Amino acid sequence: MTDPVIVVHGGAWPLPDRLVEVNIRGVEEAAGKGWRVLEKGGSALDAVVAAVKCLEDNPAFDAGVGSVLTEEGTVEMDALIMDGATLGAGAVAGLRDIRNPISLARVVMEKTPHVMMIGEGARRLAEKYGVEKLAQSKLVTDEARKELAEWLEKKRLGASFGHETVGAVALDHRGNIAAATSTGGVTGKLVGRVGDVPIVGSGGYADNGIGGVSSTGDGESIMKVNLARLVLTFVEAGSPIQEAADRALAYMSQRVSGSGGVVALDTHGNIGHSYTTKRMVWASARNGRIESGI
Repeated sequence: MTDPVIVVHGGAWPLPDRLVEVNIRGVEEAAGKGWRVLEKGGSALDAVVAAVKCLEDNPAFDAGVGSVLTEEGTVEMDALIMDGATLGAGAVAGLRDIRNPISLARVVMEKTPHVMMIGEGARRLAEKYGVEKLAQSKLVTDEARKELAEWLEKKRLGASFGHETVGAVALDHRGNIAAATSTGGVTGKLVGRVGDVPIVGSGGYADNGIGGVSSTGDGESIMKVNLARLVLTFVEAGSPIQEAADRALAYMSQRVSGSGGVVALDTHGNIGHSYTTKRMVWASARNGRIESGI
C-alpha cells in the first residue's frame, strides 16, 4: 500500500494581490476534495477529477465557469486527463458550452478509442454521455470581462497580459498516478487558439513508473519543450522531483524565453512545485493535512 497524496495548482501568472486570498482558499478546497476521494480508497483518476472540477466550478480560476475570454469576448476551453497505469489519455479543445471540461476529457479517454476530441464531435460526445452543458452567458464572469477590457487597453499600449490554467496530480493507495489539467486559455487569444493543456506531454503527463505533472504558463512555450514530459525525463535521469521541476522550467526559460509553473509527484509521493512567473498558487494534501503556498 502507498500513502496517497494530491497536489493542485491554480495557475502561474502575475496574480493580483486582491485575488490572492480567494485563490488560496480555492486550491485548498480543491486539494481537500481530492484528498477525501483518496482517503476513502478512491482512485487517483477520481481524485484529480474531483479536484479539477472544484476549480472549474470556482469563478476565481481560469477554467470552466470563470474562463477568460477570446478577443471576441467568447469562451473556449481545453482539458486533459492521463492515467499513469495505462498511459491512457483523453483531451478536449475549444469547448464553448461545457461546465466541466475535465469530465468530457475523461469520457474521451474511457469511452472512445481516441485521445483528443474537438468541435462538433466533442459536442455530440457530451450529449451522448450526459456531460453537463452550460451556456456561454453563465460561463462568462464579470472578472473575465474586466480582464478582457484591461487586455485590450494594454494591447494598445504594447504590454503583455496573462491568466492561467488549473491542474492536479494524485497518487493513490495502489500506487497509481493520474494528472489532470483544465483551462480557458489566455485573455484575448484568437478564436480557435489551442494551447498546451490538451497536448499529452505538454499540459500534463502521468506514468506510474516515473511520476505525474500538471503544467501551467506560456502555452506556446510549454508545447515547444513538452514541459510536463520534460520534468519526468529529468526524473528518469536521476533528479529528485523538485530539482527536475526546477530544471525543466529553467530549460524552457533559456531555450524559448517562456515562463510557467508545474506541480508534480514522483512514485514515492514526493512533491515538486516550481514556477518562473511572479506567482503560482498551489495546495497539497497528505494524511488529512493540507498545505498551500504562492
